[in-house]
Amino acid sequence: MPENSTEVTAAGIARLAGVGRAAVSNWRRRHADFPKPVGGTETSPSFALSEVEQWLRDQGKLAEVPLRERVWQQLAGHPAGAVPALVHTGCALLLVRDRPAAWREITAVSDARMAKVLHLALNSLLTARFGPAIGGAEGSGGGGGTGYERAVHTPTADELLPSVPLLRAAAELAAETGARQAFEFLLGRQLAANPRQFTLTPPGLAELMAALVRTGDRPARTVLDPATGTGALLCAVSGPAALYAQDADPDLAALSALRLALHSDTDGRNPTALAVRTGDTLRADAFPQLTVDAVLCHPPFNERNWGHDELAYDPRWEYGLPARTESELAWVQHALAHLREGGTAVLLMPPAAASRRSGRRIRADLLRRGALRAVVALPAGAAPPYGIPLHLWVLRKPGAGVRPSPELLLVDTSEPAEPPMAPVSAPASGGRDRLDWQAVHSAVLDAWEPFEGRTRSEPDVPAEAAGRDRPGVSRAVPVIELLDDDVDLAPARHLPSPAAGGGPGELTRVRDRLTETLRLTATLTPPPADVSGPAHWPLTTVGELARAGALHLRTGGSGTGTGAAPVPVLTEHDVLGSTGPSGTLPTAPAGSEGPPEEPVLVEPGDVVVPVLGGGSVARVIDEATAGAALGRNLQLLRPDPAAVDPWFLAGFLRGTANNRQASSFASTATRLDARRLQLPRLPLAEQQRYGERFRALAAFEDALRLTGRLGGQLVQGMYDGLTDGTVTPE
Repeated sequence: MPENSTEVTAAGIARLAGVGRAAVSNWRRRHADFPKPVGGTETSPSFALSEVEQWLRDQGKLAEVPLRERVWQQLAGHPAGAVPALVHTGCALLLVRDRPAAWREITAVSDARMAKVLHLALNSLLTARFGPAIGGAEGSGGGGGTGYERAVHTPTADELLPSVPLLRAAAELAAETGARQAFEFLLGRQLAANPRQFTLTPPGLAELMAALVRTGDRPARTVLDPATGTGALLCAVSGPAALYAQDADPDLAALSALRLALHSDTDGRNPTALAVRTGDTLRADAFPQLTVDAVLCHPPFNERNWGHDELAYDPRWEYGLPARTESELAWVQHALAHLREGGTAVLLMPPAAASRRSGRRIRADLLRRGALRAVVALPAGAAPPYGIPLHLWVLRKPGAGVRPSPELLLVDTSEPAEPPMAPVSAPASGGRDRLDWQAVHSAVLDAWEPFEGRTRSEPDVPAEAAGRDRPGVSRAVPVIELLDDDVDLAPARHLPSPAAGGGPGELTRVRDRLTETLRLTATLTPPPADVSGPAHWPLTTVGELARAGALHLRTGGSGTGTGAAPVPVLTEHDVLGSTGPSGTLPTAPAGSEGPPEEPVLVEPGDVVVPVLGGGSVARVIDEATAGAALGRNLQLLRPDPAAVDPWFLAGFLRGTANNRQASSFASTATRLDARRLQLPRLPLAEQQRYGERFRALAAFEDALRLTGRLGGQLVQGMYDGLTDGTVTPE
C-alpha cells in the first residue's frame, strides 16, 4: 500500500457500494481476495481506499457511485485528517473558481510536480485574497493593536502531496455543481459526521439575525462576527462591502475564511473585503480599532475561564465589569465596542442571561442608556442546545446627543400559536425537525421593523399607535417598568399568554359554537345496533388486492422540496388527530446531484394508515387534503374505485382484531404490516352500503373531537377570564 494513502472504514465502503454494513461484513467473510485492513482497530478496521475501489470495480459494485460520494470518502479518509483535507480542498476550489486557466495548467503535470506548483499558486491566491501571512494592526482607526497571522495558511508542497488525488476529484465535482456548492457539500458532511465537535448556527436562525441588522431596505455594509465558528452568520449577510471574523479555533477560522470567500465575489467585479483572524476574541482582539455597521454573534455559553481577572480594567466594559459567571455579557459589551454610533448588534443568548441576578446591574445600564433595544425568545430547537428556548438580543450603539429610547421591545415566539381548528390532542409544534422558521421570521420582523423605524424617526409615538403590541407575542415595554430589583428581561415574564378563549367576546362565540356542535353530535349519534351473530365472509388481504391491481400501495417519507412552491406534508400526527397537513418537505442538501426526489402526493379517495403505534386508525383523503405529500411512518392505499370503495376499505381496516393480526409486536414499537390487513370479498354495491355507514361514523368522531376542543377552550377561557377580571362571577 502506498505511504499516506487514504483509508476508509466499513461504513464508508457500504456507502460507496450503496449497501448496508452487514453486506460488507459478508464480503469480508466470503471473499478471500477482499482487501486486508491497513489500520483502525480490531472492532473498527480501516482499509486502503484505492484497494477497496479496485475490488469493488472488479466485482461490478462501483459503477453507480456518485462522484460526490467518492470525493467525500477521499476527504474523510485523508491521512492528515478530514479538517486539514477540507482546508486544502477549499483552497483548491477557490483557485478553480478564481483562476481556472492556472488550475488547468497545474493539473496537467504529475502529482509530485502538481504539489510543488500548486503551493506557489495558492500562496499567490491566498495573499491576494486574505492579505500577507503575517501583517500589522488592523482597524478603521489605524494604529494600535498587535500584528496578526492569516487564518488560512498556505499548505506546503509536502502537505499537499497526499491531497492531490482528492483535489483533482474535487475539481471534477466543482465542474458539475460549482465550486461553492462542492465546498458546502463537503463541509456539511463533515459537520454532520461530527455533531458534538461543532456548535452550529442553523440557516433559518442565521437569516433572521442577518435580517435584524438591516436598516429598512439598506443592508449593513461592514459586519463583524467575533465568534465566527463555521461562518454561517456572515454567509447570511446580503451585499456586504467588508466582512470581519475571528475564532479561537484555527481550523474553524480557516474553514470560515474559505467558505466566506467562496460565497462572495461570484462576478469578480465587486469583491467583498475579507479579514478572518485566529485568536481568543476577548483576551486578544484581532480588530482593536475596528468599528462596523453591524455585529452578528453566536458566542460560547456559560464560560467561566473567559478572562475575568486579567481583563478587569478593559475599556470595553463601558456598562460594568461582567461577573465571572456572565461571559455572555462580556460578549455583549465587546459587540457594542465595535459598533459605530447607531450600528446594530444581534447576539444569540442563553435565557438565563436575561434574569440572572449577577448581571442585573449591567442589564439595567444597557436599558438606561438605550443600548438594548429588543429581546426575542425563540422556540426550543432553534439552535443548540436544542432543548432550551434561546434568546436574541438586539442592541444599538448609543450616539452623542441622541435621547435613549424609553421602551424595550419584547417578542415571544417560544410557543407558536396553534391553528384555530387544531384539536386538543394535537402535539405542540416546534422542535428541531418541525420548527416553522417562516412563522418565526414573520412574528419577529413584524414586531421589530415598526419598532425600529419609529424609534429612529418618531420616538414620541406611543407603542399602541405604532400597532406593535400583540397579546402574548410582542409588546413595547417602558424601560421604567423593567428597572426593578431583578431587571428580569425574559419576554415570558412580561408577555403573559392571551386568555385561551380570546376575551369575553370570543368566549361567547366559542360557547355558541359548542352548543351547535353538541346539537350536531346528538344528530350524528349512531342508532341502536342490530344484534346478530358474527358474519362468515370470504376474506382477502390488502396484499392480494395489490397483486390483483385493485389497489396500489405507497410508502411516505421520501422526497425533497425545491423551494419554489412549498408542498405541505400530511404527518402521522395529522392522521391521528384528523387535522390538515402541518409538515413541510426537507430541502435537498447543497451540492446534491440530480433533480430532487419526488414525494408521494395524496389524492381524493386515498386511504392513509399509520404503520407505528398499534392503534386502529385509517383516514380517507378528501378534496381539502388532496395534493399534500405523504409523511413518514404512513402508508397509502389507493383503491380502484371500480373495484373497492374507499370508505368500505377504511372502515374494515380499523377493526381491532384486524389490526392485531396484521401487527408485529417483536420490538418496542408495534408495527403494522398493511399487506396483511383483511377485508371481506363483497360486491361493490354492498361495499358502498357499508361505506356510507363508516362515513357517518367518521363524521360523528370528528364532531366529538371538535366538541372536546371547544369545551376545553371554553373552560380554560372562563378560568382565565375570572382570574384576570375580564369575566365577572355573575
